[in-house]
Amino acid sequence: MNAPERLENLQPFGDDYGPLLTGAFAPVFDEMTLTDLPLVKGAIPADLNGVYMRTGPNPRYAPQGRYHPFDGDGMVHAAMFDKGRLTVRNRWVRTDAFKEEEQAGTARFFGIRETLKGRSDKRLKDTGNTDMVGHGGKALALWYMSGDAWEIDPVTLDTLGRSQAIRQSGGAISAHAKVDEVTGEMMFFDYGNDAPYMHYGVVGADGRLLHHVPIALPGPRLPHDMAITEHYSILHDLPLFHDHEAMKLGRHKIEFHPEMKTRLGVIARMGAGDSIRWFDFSPCFLYHVVNAWEEGDWVVMVGCRYMPALKADGSIDAQRTARDVAELVQHARLWRWRMNLATGEAQEQALDLQHNVEFPTCNAALTGRRTRFGYLCDQREDVILQWPGIRKYDLDTGEMLSAWSDDREHSWYSEPWFAAADDAQSEDHGYLVAYQWNAALKRQTLDVFDARDLRVGPIAQVALPRHVPTGFHGCWIGAARIAHWDAR
Repeated sequence: MNAPERLENLQPFGDDYGPLLTGAFAPVFDEMTLTDLPLVKGAIPADLNGVYMRTGPNPRYAPQGRYHPFDGDGMVHAAMFDKGRLTVRNRWVRTDAFKEEEQAGTARFFGIRETLKGRSDKRLKDTGNTDMVGHGGKALALWYMSGDAWEIDPVTLDTLGRSQAIRQSGGAISAHAKVDEVTGEMMFFDYGNDAPYMHYGVVGADGRLLHHVPIALPGPRLPHDMAITEHYSILHDLPLFHDHEAMKLGRHKIEFHPEMKTRLGVIARMGAGDSIRWFDFSPCFLYHVVNAWEEGDWVVMVGCRYMPALKADGSIDAQRTARDVAELVQHARLWRWRMNLATGEAQEQALDLQHNVEFPTCNAALTGRRTRFGYLCDQREDVILQWPGIRKYDLDTGEMLSAWSDDREHSWYSEPWFAAADDAQSEDHGYLVAYQWNAALKRQTLDVFDARDLRVGPIAQVALPRHVPTGFHGCWIGAARIAHWDAR
């Protein structure tokens, strides 16, 4: 077992910037390639082959002004599994902004607590720190506020440059694009402060831009995710968006509007922008979707509904809801929305009101098709972005099928991703892969679970020599989907 992490590694900028740059959030500065890592328990399964990639905020230089986790430079931490062998790498996402600061040797940009996208005097950095998507044999590092798609080699983690398809769209791409692994197509959206406020597009399996249309919204919005089915895409118009007076002053401040409905828009995959059909639901914010699919005339979406804060009389506390969302305080419940394309009927249902769960994944090979199983992070409400455990759900019934946490006080898991076994016999025949930081032991591991039953704990656990900072989203790219896997 490796020695515990040294204290200086866990507060590299000192304690001047608060807890979001120390401990589990502390950035790392060197890029490493690690092999022959010691096993804490078990063995790496031989039928687990591909790459688990996770990006997150990792500021290279001390920030200018107040820091928010959305601000940090993107860094990808990847675990490559190859017939029982494991290689772990980390690399910066080398965006233009990263290279500018690297050359200057200091921070040149500002974070969202200090500025607003579009300002030239206090520039906001496109970091690629939010999500990873596997598409066309490569990986894409994406940014939540809509920016470039940075192509990443999934084996070496080298930054290859911008996606030409997104550049050809004349716009940008938000963090949560969706890939249909059956057709190879990638669906995406972007959003901004100028009319029509949203665009929607499709990139083909060959990397060419196939479709790009405007989506008219009533005003500038802050959508975070989307969903796809076999024939449709689902876009979000949510009642949480910029405070317009603050935006005029060049500041980022958000408001929640409980008098407005949540709207989900269904558009054919290659549909015209004005063909989108909007369905109204109860007001909420929505960070992340588990999956969506079609059931006859119904389009079904399962996700994590951000539960608005309530006042003593049961009414929505708009100010506290907006503040909690801004500060990444999670109050999410597993939820289902249904939209009937024949009748226009809309239905919604709580699947589990008891547990606060977020950062969901499923068997990505079935994205847009009916899935029974979802895997979600167990979210602490009193500590932001701490996921002390993992839960497996039946998405039909809302039943929690199994769960794992070995230390609810001190464990910090990363978003787990399902990786199918080589000769999978069922939807859940495979593994969950996630990083785990134990704050009490100051110990970092990479944990591999049997996805069929999480209750037995990790079937393989590998010790890493230093911590993986708390981050955001990732992906699993199976060996068959990596362009040069056989030539690596």
